[in-house]
Amino acid sequence: MLDLATLQQFENDLNPRDPKSSIIPCEILGYGEISCVLQINNDFEIAAKRMPLFASISAAEKYAAAYKKYCERLRKAGLFVPEDSTQSVKGHGDIAVLYILQKQLPPSRFCHKLIHTQDADILTIMIQRIVEEIEKVWTYNSENDPEIRLAIDGQLSNWVLLESGEMAYVDTSTPLMLENGVETLDPELLLQSAPSFLRWLIRWLFLEDVMTRYYDRKLVYTDLIANLYKEQCPEIVDSWIMSINSGTTDKMDALDKQAIEAYYKEDKLIWRLFLGLRRIDRFIKSKLLGQRYEFVLPGKIKR
Repeated sequence: MLDLATLQQFENDLNPRDPKSSIIPCEILGYGEISCVLQINNDFEIAAKRMPLFASISAAEKYAAAYKKYCERLRKAGLFVPEDSTQSVKGHGDIAVLYILQKQLPPSRFCHKLIHTQDADILTIMIQRIVEEIEKVWTYNSENDPEIRLAIDGQLSNWVLLESGEMAYVDTSTPLMLENGVETLDPELLLQSAPSFLRWLIRWLFLEDVMTRYYDRKLVYTDLIANLYKEQCPEIVDSWIMSINSGTTDKMDALDKQAIEAYYKEDKLIWRLFLGLRRIDRFIKSKLLGQRYEFVLPGKIKR
């Protein structure tokens, strides 16, 4: 188990530019826009999402409370969310770092990997199962407290089809939900990983889109299908569009392949630009200014 003392020691020693050089061993399991996912101290049971976003421990704890509430509501909606906990530690300088500790699931069972290893029949079942899970969110939104609305990021890497046949949802670290029409997540936190000299531009051009797209059912499915292009599987786009359209015909306008392709091209451009700017920001801070850059960045991503 990753206790508070171990995480604090790991954070004290961590070099975000080279996490594997830490005294406490770690492996990188994945990357998010505001986090990275680590296996720390050879603990094969826990995936630790590191989020160096906060000005104080109290701010990190406030985020953790929203995160826990989001997970509770997803579970109430009927989704399977792995066991989890949170720990807040003191980061370098004046920041605080939140670690979200989630039960680690088999890497080979993540859906963005299964699309490369399973036959067409299994993939058809897989997309049908994902649709069933996503629809639970909108059923929850329509049948429960009208003042509460949940959002969900349905991209493939967020789903795990277990050997038991159960579908797990793992991307819970960004608690997107509305209470009385107000977003519970401070949108400025999403900008902490952006270059400081461009935050005003990103806030102006992109922040509202990022904060609202996952509340729109059709955009959630559009993003899911667009993910097939990123994962180099365009050959199953048509069949998956058919599966989604047939599974949501009474609730949503049909998906359009041309619109999805346009969405993917725009999204690809935005995230390539964003990652490139983050690398420039890291170079300026670490090489020119001698400052610490807190985020662990991926290498080249094929899109």
